[in-house]
Amino acid sequence: MSNNHWRKRSKNHASQSDFIAIHQYEAQSEKLFRLHIPKHFKKKINFNNHNDPLLLQVMPSKYELIKSADELDDPVGDLNASSVKGVIHKYYGRVLLIAAATCAINCRYCFRRNFPYSNNYASQNNWVNAITYIKENPEIHEVILSGGDPLMLSTKTLEKLTIQLESIPHIKTLRIHTRTPLVTPSRITSDFLKWLNNIKLKKVMVLHCNHPKELDKTHKPIFLAIKGTGTLLLNQSVLLNKVNNNAKSLIRLSHKLFDYGILPYYLNQLDKATGTAHFQIQNDEAIAIHKQLLEKLPGYLVPKLVVDISEKNNKTLLF
Repeated sequence: MSNNHWRKRSKNHASQSDFIAIHQYEAQSEKLFRLHIPKHFKKKINFNNHNDPLLLQVMPSKYELIKSADELDDPVGDLNASSVKGVIHKYYGRVLLIAAATCAINCRYCFRRNFPYSNNYASQNNWVNAITYIKENPEIHEVILSGGDPLMLSTKTLEKLTIQLESIPHIKTLRIHTRTPLVTPSRITSDFLKWLNNIKLKKVMVLHCNHPKELDKTHKPIFLAIKGTGTLLLNQSVLLNKVNNNAKSLIRLSHKLFDYGILPYYLNQLDKATGTAHFQIQNDEAIAIHKQLLEKLPGYLVPKLVVDISEKNNKTLLF
């Protein structure tokens, strides 16, 4: 499937009217953070169930209009860690490159829902400063492509970027953080797989799946094909109230991920972005859930329970 074909199909996301006609819709919340959901994801939502775990992740809610005292527009300290435009250098030995300003889906709990992308992402016209910074810091051995979602870029654009990264001797690993293969699997074209296979760096793709219902039979051959390029596949989930804050769902998710060639990696406590308090659960509940995972799953299928604290230069284990 060509990239042009994917670009045409990617425009076919669900509209506001799809949701207004079926489910109560909060227009004011949509003004704060616009609704954007691909049809592949939408068709799996049960609109007759107002507590459907997929619906709750994407539906604008009245609770987003309530601001809690501990919420921040920049909850993980991205802006303070921005070294040059588009580069976040928070963790030793690796940098995060904000390669795209948009996502294939807008998740209501997104920690970057209020991120000022216009001034803080490395568009193709602004790669020079980002590449120069990485070259001038030889302790950096890994570049993490993030966003937005880097797979919103065309494969040709990704190829141009990775060729430049491959030319830097101290860069050994390329990591890609993406939700796109889950919500728009048609993005994984033959051209994309060819590009991924040809990358000379060690490759890691970190997916973002919160609930087993997000995975379907379409995904298995896609993820196995990605794995076949020599790419390590990991998954990180976010603990979300009423979505997946129960051990049963997370156990099913770990088994299903493994069946698709993906290892569970992180189970994140929610980053407290403005407008997301209704998704939060308390740390003691998160720890209790994680203990059940330890009891019911083999160690390699238990994700690390972590929280991202803006003042710290590493993920913090909760248990």
